[in-house]
Amino acid sequence: MTVTNILLLPGWQNSDPAHWQSRWEAIYGDHRVEQHDWMRPLRGDWSARLEEEVIAAPGPVALVAHSLGCILVAAWAAHSRHAGKVRAALLVAPGDVERDDLRQMIPGWAPIVRQPLPFPSLMIAAHDDPYCDAARSRDMARDWGSLYRDAGARGHINSESGLGDWPEGRALLNDLLKED
Repeated sequence: MTVTNILLLPGWQNSDPAHWQSRWEAIYGDHRVEQHDWMRPLRGDWSARLEEEVIAAPGPVALVAHSLGCILVAAWAAHSRHAGKVRAALLVAPGDVERDDLRQMIPGWAPIVRQPLPFPSLMIAAHDDPYCDAARSRDMARDWGSLYRDAGARGHINSESGLGDWPEGRALLNDLLKED
């Protein structure tokens, strides 16, 4: 059986040590895609970095994105000739970079690429996310061809959400990888 390389794609400012992505990195050995500048993210730079990591992976990959990482997946997939290496993507709590406040804090990421992803994907979003209205999350999922799962009242599904190792999220990733 071929091993799938799990690439973690944190959002703006990276994922802190208590974030479920950091915990998955420590527990499962998932690989965090390190970006040059976590505080002033440039879409082109982040896409190029993801492209390098996908090409360098010794086999198929699964993308596990949080917040701005979800927006990165859509932008990257629209232009990459290597998207065929992606078995699936877990997209968690996309940030709405088209909102005026976020557009000013994170310039250059709007408009959000809204074409279908060329691989299976599942979006998990909370209905009380302060960085993306639930209706906007659902619209992104629909446009990307992603399955959608409402996580309930979990905020931005980050370390402040108190998820710990987030075994529910890991189970959803495992199920997603079994389906393809």
